[in-house]
Amino acid sequence: MSQAPPDAHVNFQALLIANEQRNAYGLRYNDYERYRKHCANRTHRLRSSLKMTHGKGREFKKLPPLKLETIQDGHLQLLLFEAERAWVYSQELSQSSLQAATTSKASAGQDGKSTSLRRHATSRMRRAVNWSTQLLSHCQSLYASSRLSAEDLTQATIYTLVLNGRFLRHRYEFEDALIQLSVARHLLDELAAKAATSREQALAIAFADEISPEIRHCAHEMRREKAYDVDAIVSDIAPKHRNEIVEGCDALLGNLGKRNEGAAQDRKNLNTLMWEDEPVPVRNPELVDVLLKVQEAERRLKEADRPEGKQADQVQEGGRKKGRLGKGTRSKRGVAAYDAILLALSDAEDVARRLVEVHKLSGATAGNVVAGLLSRRIQRDLLLISTLLHQLQPTQHVKVGQQSTAGPSKPRKEQVDARLFPAVVKLLDTIIQSLNQMRTLTIVDESPDLASAVEARLSFTKARRCCYLARSYAPLKQYAEALTLTQHASIHLRESRSVLIADLDQLEENIGSESLEFKKAWFTYNGGSVSSDGKSYKKPLFFDIALNYVQLDMDRLHERAGKAPAVPQTAVPIQAPVPQLPQEKKTSSRAKVEEIERAATPEPSAPARGGLGGLLGGWWGRK
Repeated sequence: MSQAPPDAHVNFQALLIANEQRNAYGLRYNDYERYRKHCANRTHRLRSSLKMTHGKGREFKKLPPLKLETIQDGHLQLLLFEAERAWVYSQELSQSSLQAATTSKASAGQDGKSTSLRRHATSRMRRAVNWSTQLLSHCQSLYASSRLSAEDLTQATIYTLVLNGRFLRHRYEFEDALIQLSVARHLLDELAAKAATSREQALAIAFADEISPEIRHCAHEMRREKAYDVDAIVSDIAPKHRNEIVEGCDALLGNLGKRNEGAAQDRKNLNTLMWEDEPVPVRNPELVDVLLKVQEAERRLKEADRPEGKQADQVQEGGRKKGRLGKGTRSKRGVAAYDAILLALSDAEDVARRLVEVHKLSGATAGNVVAGLLSRRIQRDLLLISTLLHQLQPTQHVKVGQQSTAGPSKPRKEQVDARLFPAVVKLLDTIIQSLNQMRTLTIVDESPDLASAVEARLSFTKARRCCYLARSYAPLKQYAEALTLTQHASIHLRESRSVLIADLDQLEENIGSESLEFKKAWFTYNGGSVSSDGKSYKKPLFFDIALNYVQLDMDRLHERAGKAPAVPQTAVPIQAPVPQLPQEKKTSSRAKVEEIERAATPEPSAPARGGLGGLLGGWWGRK
């Protein structure tokens, strides 16, 4: 670590360092052993870099006292991590003592172990208070010499008061513990009110939320009325004891906020999150960092949606403005801006979900972030749809001469890319998915008005999807499917009629006109037949009744009915007649010719026998 010049200003934020190290090294999931080992390693590295080791081997060398002129931020960090190491070890021992006490109820001989662990935890807690007191003493000296800011001294004071209050509460001294914790909570409120950035404000709120249950427990043990009202308890106790506990507390609080007066902090200040006209506080520094990125992305999105001044003021020769010609470019820039804000919101949603899992954040803030993510995703998909549909406007302006209205337009005869409407349908599917996810959020479900509005928009989007899906079927000559989809769209419109009246009227008019166009095109194509094959015949009524499921050979039936076209006859050569037996006598002349041409029947070689042998000759045979 580089040596700072004497009398240099020291930047040391005790609460910020403690919060970052605790969350990064195990305390987010109550892993006390991991954080204790991390603090031990950190103290060893700091002692080596600051040349403050106690010698090698078994010989212990006492360090000389620190001089005010040589104190650096590394010395303050060393004291902070020593205090953190002792405090987290006491928490680990307290947890072990509780487990031992629970085990002693089932088996004898464990009560002494639990008492020993608790005594050891108390000694380590006392050691943590000792380290934090040394830290506060050095910070007060630096503040008196104007080398430390009032905000940094306030953070060190709050850290020492919190450790001391927890130590007193651990020893069941609830009255003194309540005074220490109440003053610490009062200083945290003042620090949050005069914070220069939103991150500093969220840090103070996070520590205030951490010690509020301990204040409530101490008040409950003292049998105070309304022990649940922490704010009232703090406002009653802190003004009476803050000057007794904190030296020069009024002057210290008066100097808060003077360090950053006149500085530009707009980029670091987070706008107030609103949900149903109610502010949603952000109570974690990690969430503030990602929400600042979201806020910056929203600012860029507004700039991308804003039309350019020169482009809007240019006028064509015919007197029309030239702004519509740049819509495609602005749409592409807007899609890129939406991609940036969706990436930032995804990071914010990930942080919020992780904080909810470890019970560090209220569900309202997490739900607000998820709802914002889904809302921006829907807006991006709608922008993509408008960009795709904008491709149809120049063609319709040239060929039809009519300006297209908002929403799905009537089917035209001009050539349209077959991939356009399926792409729109796919984007509408993602919008429906986002609306379904938004509907399942707890903050949406708890608000009846908001839930009904989401349901109405969901039905409206389903109606639009059916409309564009019908337009995808129309080029394939599948008018029955297209007409069925328009009927489904009308059903979805009736579901969302109560909220979106104006947009529904426009969409209903378009759906009705498209349904009529589909009916006309279907009737012109094949007379309204369900079959899409243009060569199929329409069966007469008789065959619909008698042979409804048999495909008849209509060409053969027309030929037998005499309605088939005449086929030219070709000359067939006459062949010699073949002798054969007659089967039918159609005419008398033909029968006579066959009798003349028929050959004579040959006589049997032997005369037939009469009598019984002749009768039975068929059985025994002839000889």
